[in-house]
Amino acid sequence: MIGAAVVAGVVAGVAAIYGTKDGSRNQESAACPGSAAVAAKMDPLAKGQIAALNVSAAPQPLPPISFQRADGTSMSLADFKGRTVLLNLWATWCVPCRREMPALNKLEGDLGGKDFEVVAVNIDTRNADRVAAFLDDNKIDRLARYADPSTGILQSLKDEGLGQGLPTSVVIDRQGCRLAAMAGPAEWASDEAKAVIKAATGL
Repeated sequence: MIGAAVVAGVVAGVAAIYGTKDGSRNQESAACPGSAAVAAKMDPLAKGQIAALNVSAAPQPLPPISFQRADGTSMSLADFKGRTVLLNLWATWCVPCRREMPALNKLEGDLGGKDFEVVAVNIDTRNADRVAAFLDDNKIDRLARYADPSTGILQSLKDEGLGQGLPTSVVIDRQGCRLAAMAGPAEWASDEAKAVIKAATGL
């Protein structure tokens, strides 16, 4: 009885973290016309190296999310409207994040362009020189250098039931609607990942 109660509690906790936003809604937002159809094409492709990708059954718009360019000027996800985005939160102190960066860099090199961008946002709160050194030393040369030292972006995603740890990745469509999300690292340069991104982008 006690064991069953513990298991039920764990399941409820997981549902609270991962199921709150999509599980409580049975249709897509009016702000996301057509997004559910795109997600449906992505869903069977989320396997192999990206089997942990949680595709939204009922896509919803993300709240306003802001961060900085390399020169310190502010920008937001709204600036990417009209393009599909893979938003990734990472930090230099996060070992899985560091291991994941070369794959994200390659994905941007292979598929990045006017229709798609990997938006990797660093959330280190200090030592910006360390971030630049890591990217330079590992030849991460395809990704634009975005940052949010305030970590407000992490809280924004937590409010959406995401961003419980690093790395966190979110696939966002041209309308700014969340198509899928993943907690933890993935091999984003894999054939499976590219197939999902192509389905999200319509390529």
